[in-house]
Order: sequence, then C-alpha cells, then structure tokens
Amino acid sequence: MGRVSTRLPHTPPPATGPGAPGAPAPAGLRIAVQALAAVVAGYVAMGVTAALGLWAAGAAGLPGGFAAVLAAVVVMAAGGQVEIVGSAGSLAGAQGELTAMPLTVTLVGALVTGAVFLRPLRHHAVARTGDLAARAAAVTVLWLAGLAGLSAAARHDFPLDLGVGDSQEPLADLFGELIDAAEPSVGFRTLLGPTLGYGLLWILGVLLVALLVSRRSPLPARLLRHQEAVRPAASAMLLLLLAYVAVGLVIGLVVAATKGHAAETFAVLLLGLPNVSWLALGVGIGGSWEGRVDGPFGLPMPQLLDAVLRQGGDSTDLSTVDLPSLAAQDERAWWLLPIAIVLVLGAAFVAALRSPAHVPPWRLALHLGVAFALTMLAVAPLTLVEARFGLSVLGIGDLAGLGGEVVLRPHVWRIAGFALLAGLVTGFLAALLATRFRHRGQVPANDR
Repeated sequence: MGRVSTRLPHTPPPATGPGAPGAPAPAGLRIAVQALAAVVAGYVAMGVTAALGLWAAGAAGLPGGFAAVLAAVVVMAAGGQVEIVGSAGSLAGAQGELTAMPLTVTLVGALVTGAVFLRPLRHHAVARTGDLAARAAAVTVLWLAGLAGLSAAARHDFPLDLGVGDSQEPLADLFGELIDAAEPSVGFRTLLGPTLGYGLLWILGVLLVALLVSRRSPLPARLLRHQEAVRPAASAMLLLLLAYVAVGLVIGLVVAATKGHAAETFAVLLLGLPNVSWLALGVGIGGSWEGRVDGPFGLPMPQLLDAVLRQGGDSTDLSTVDLPSLAAQDERAWWLLPIAIVLVLGAAFVAALRSPAHVPPWRLALHLGVAFALTMLAVAPLTLVEARFGLSVLGIGDLAGLGGEVVLRPHVWRIAGFALLAGLVTGFLAALLATRFRHRGQVPANDR
C-alpha cells in the first residue's frame, strides 16, 4: 500500500498593498472623499432651501431665469456679492446694488456642512493637527471651487416692461429715439473676487464654529485644556440662536395658518427667518438697528419692521429700529424683552450644567459674557441689508417712480455691549442656579 500525502497546496499570503482588494484607501483619498461629501451635502441643502423659498416667493414664473436666480441666492447665502446691471439704450441705464444674506439658506448650509465635516472625527479621542488641517484645507478648496461655478451660473438679464402712470405706455415708446432701446433690460452678475474672498471667510468660519460647538468631536492635544472654558459657552450660544429661529418658525407657521398670505410667509421663513429672529434677539437685549424703506419695492420682512423703516417718508433720514420704536407701532413688541431674558438665561443655564462644577460663578459669567458678545459681533453684521435700484436718463433722476431703496444696518458695538452685559448677568445667575441641580462633588463631563 502506497503512502498518502497530506501536504496541502501552497497558498500565497493575501495582498495588503494599497491597490489590493479590501485594503483601506489611502489617507489622502479618504480625506478628499469625505471633504467632497461635506461640500456636496452643504450645497444641496442650501439649494433645496433656496429653491423652496423662491418658489414660495413666486420666482418660479421668471422667464427662463429661475436657475440663475437660485444660483445667485446660494452665492449670496455663502457671503457672495451680486450687482444689478441694466440698460435702456445709449443714454439711459439702470443702476442698482444688493447686499443681503438669506440667512435661512446660510444657516442650513452651515449646519449640514459642519455636521458632515465632523462626522468622520467622532470616534477619535484626539485629533492630529496635520490631519485636521488637511481636512479643513480640502473642504475649503472644494467649497471655493463650487462657489466659483455657481458664480458663473448666477447671471441673467430680464426684459423690463415699464409703464407710466395708468396709461401703461412703455417708456421705450415714450422716449423714442432718445433712449434708443426697444426692449430695456435689467439683470444681475456675481462679483467673483469679493465672492471668493468672503466665501473663504464663510467656510473657514463654519469649520471653526463646528469644532468649537461640538462637544464630542476631538481637538488637537495642545487645545484640550481650553475646551472646558470654550465649548460649553460656545454650544450654548448656538443653542440660543437656534432657539430664536425655532420660536420664529412657530410664530411664522401660526401667522401663515391664521392671517392668510401663506406663500409670502413661507418665503420669509425659507429665505430670511434668522434675519428677523436674530434681529429680535438683538432688540430684546437692548440693541438697535437703523434704516429706511423708500419706493415701491421692499424685501421680505414683517409688516411691523417695514412700518418702522418707512417712518421717514421721502426724507433721507434713517429710522431707528429698537424696542421703543417697534412698540410704538405694536405694543406686543414689548414681549421681546421677557423672551430674551428667558432664552438667554436658559442658554446660560445649559452652559453652567455642561461646565465642570469647580468653575466659580464669576468665571462662568465671564465665559458667557465674552461668548455672547462675540456671537452678536458675528451675527449682527449678517443682518445688514442694502438694496438700491433706479432708472435714469443722462444720469439724472429716477423714471416712473421705479427707483427705490431698502437699508437696514445694525449698531454692532451697541448690540455687542448689551450682549456682554446680558451674558455676565445671566452667566452668574445660571452658575448659582446650577449648583442646586448637581450632587455634591459632581463634575459633569463635557459630553453630558
């Protein structure tokens, strides 16, 4: 009987190189894919929100220009600048400017981009500085590339059908050879240089704020000792801003359901809800804005605010928007004061509970005061609105009363000063109140 061999055939070891099946992707490629996911998610969220808002505002019926208007709104939401241009022949023209941020679109894009950016980091205890910088750089480059593409698409010209008085006689017929234009037009263009500059600041700010407010995402080792002082206050400020948006959303839905004009209300909610909500926060703590509305057009805003801004009539004086001026139009505006007290104190209380128990009240008050002041220094300028439009012949005057102006400027340092004071007071009170909700010797964790 012969021998039976038990030797098994030779099996080569599994490949482990970067190109082998099942091998992990190179770190650079993985970072690039994750950065692309953050950028795409942010732009998609902004585009959907802006499209719904424009649809509610009636922009879906624009002659062939909805896509360009949508691109322009997203560009403006990311900090871009759009100029208004027009022509009515060799001697007549249209001039205009528009500086405004549709902050609902901005907020949605910032939240989605920040969340997707932080998601791959959530399982790490400490973030390496080089890895974090590479991720931020990849997101920044891709974001600016997308912004440049949208800027190229955000340009369009619309034919301008003008009438005079009740006769609706076209201005082109009225002036004939003078304006030498059978079909006047007005359009918009994106200013690429300023758009990319402000867009760079926008995306860097979003990534920085995302790291500051997230209590679960890792930081580089050298920054870990600062997170107890920064993150509770920063996350509380984000919670405060979102709480004001949530209150404004509820009020807007009630108004849409009970007062009529649902489409116009939804347009405000989907495009400019934080513009109004954060203005209410600033006014509630004692801040103020100034501005005016002149002419037949305006921007989506509550009737109360529009009434205050139109108080100046045809003069060039600016109206003051603060608690007394709003209450003079509607006494219910006084409710902004107690709402601000409750919500700011609530945010301070959350920060106190998330801070270590050994932090003294005066230090927590200082953290909240500085955080609230910095928050309003960042938020208040975003509510700036400057919109002007006019038609002129030989550079003189507006035609047919079609010129107009909308201006709304924050008193930034006054708002920041009241925010500092409110943060100091509510932070101290919240620290004292939080001691009653802790067990003796308890030190809350940052991820509480």
